[in-house]
Amino acid sequence: MLNKIWPFFLLISFLFAFSLGNLPKLNAGIFNSTQEAVNLTLTFIGTMSLWCGIIKIAMETSLINKIQIILNPIIKLLFKDIKNNEIIKNISMNIIANLLGLGNAATPLGIKAIKSMQTENNNKNEITNSMAILMVINTASIQIIPTTVIAIRNSLGSLNSTKMIFPIWIATISAGISAITSAKIFMKRW
Repeated sequence: MLNKIWPFFLLISFLFAFSLGNLPKLNAGIFNSTQEAVNLTLTFIGTMSLWCGIIKIAMETSLINKIQIILNPIIKLLFKDIKNNEIIKNISMNIIANLLGLGNAATPLGIKAIKSMQTENNNKNEITNSMAILMVINTASIQIIPTTVIAIRNSLGSLNSTKMIFPIWIATISAGISAITSAKIFMKRW
C-alpha cells in the first residue's frame, strides 16, 4: 500500500512545485533532507556504537553478573519456569539493552533469548508463557535512558535533549506494567 501512496505524494509535490514555479525550493528541500538524513544516521551510528560497546564490555566483565543479580528477583517473578542460567543471562541482556533505550541492540538480544528458550520448549509449534512475556517486555520497552530519543533530539538541535526523560519513564513504565499484567491475566484464562 505504501509503495503506491508515497509515489503518489511525490508526484503531487512535483506537479505543485512545477505549476507554482517552486522547483528550486523543491530541489533545495530534497538536498537539505538528504543531508539531514545522513547527519541523523551518523549520529545513530555513533550513539549505537557507544552503547553496544558498553554492553559488550559489560558482557566480558563481571558487571553483567552484578546487573543480573539486581534483575534476578524481577526475572524470577516474571519467568518462573526458566531455570537455565544461560537463558536468564540472555533475558537480562535484552532487558538491559531496553532499559538503556537501545532498541536496535535489544532486538538481536531478544531473538537470542527466544532461541535459547525454544531449545527447552517441548512443543516447538507454540510459544511458552515465558516467551510471550519476553515479547511483551520488548514491546513495552521500559527505558531508563532513552538513548535513541536523546540522539534524535540532539541531532535536530534541541536545546534540552534530555527534557523528555521523566515523561518517557512514566509512559514506558505504565506501558510495561499494564502489558505484563494483561499478559499474565490472559495466560491464566487460556
